[in-house]
Amino acid sequence: MRWDARQTVTMAVKRIITRSAHKICYEYILADIFLAFSQHTNKNMNLEDHICLVTGGSRGIGAAIVKKFVEEGAIVYFTYHSSSALADALATSLEGASGKAIPFQSDAADFEAAGDAIGRVVEAEGRLDVLVNNAGITDDTLMLRMREDQWDRVMHANLKSVFNLTKHALRPMLKNRKGSIINMSSVVGVFGNAGQANYAASKAGIIGFTKSIAKELGSRNIRCNAIAPGYIETEMTRELDDKVKETFLQNIPLKRMGSSEEIADLAVFLASPRATYITGQVISICGGLNV
Repeated sequence: MRWDARQTVTMAVKRIITRSAHKICYEYILADIFLAFSQHTNKNMNLEDHICLVTGGSRGIGAAIVKKFVEEGAIVYFTYHSSSALADALATSLEGASGKAIPFQSDAADFEAAGDAIGRVVEAEGRLDVLVNNAGITDDTLMLRMREDQWDRVMHANLKSVFNLTKHALRPMLKNRKGSIINMSSVVGVFGNAGQANYAASKAGIIGFTKSIAKELGSRNIRCNAIAPGYIETEMTRELDDKVKETFLQNIPLKRMGSSEEIADLAVFLASPRATYITGQVISICGGLNV
């Protein structure tokens, strides 16, 4: 059942009736209405009835986004490349939440597989409201040592995958005359990083792609935004030497790494009705690293 003003007032009146020892007055009614509304808004239903697809959703930032979306009431299909055990465990942990998580194996870098992934969601649910292009990899080395296959593999996994999924998602979104596409870029795509030419180029490409899609499809009520995370605490960064971490932190005004949950909170906002006038934006969430 959707929340409306009638429910708010009904709950408030029920509380007031039970207050036999208090004088009923305008202030009590107003206070109870605000209390009832605040209790509802704390139920985290910003994405109720939204049909979402998250690529690379079995671990790290992707898993945090899946979890947040489901807690906010969304039906979330999410892909994994090879980590089926992690994907199944995540889906199981979210049973009983407001929404639902459905994992399946897919290779976002494969054009046909991407089409099958979109088709699977649309066939099951009838539409696609939100696409989160999160799948990606790193293969770092200095340019002098970088092989062609290292460049190609990162560009395919990080950039071509975004084209693949977006291309196939457009038809159902155009048919529905609305949609939100969220692309996971990086602050490295904004200002580069030594030893990550392939990764930085792929993430910079995502930024240009995001802005172009926003301009092409804004008139069709399809929004496209990018998130550019900074240093985020993940399984990989937890294994870094303390001295390396300290070097990172010296350049971050907030003096800490971010969390996957903080990235997921931003993704929820961009996917929700609260962000319907936001498109073509690249939002850095990096503790001030880009200042």
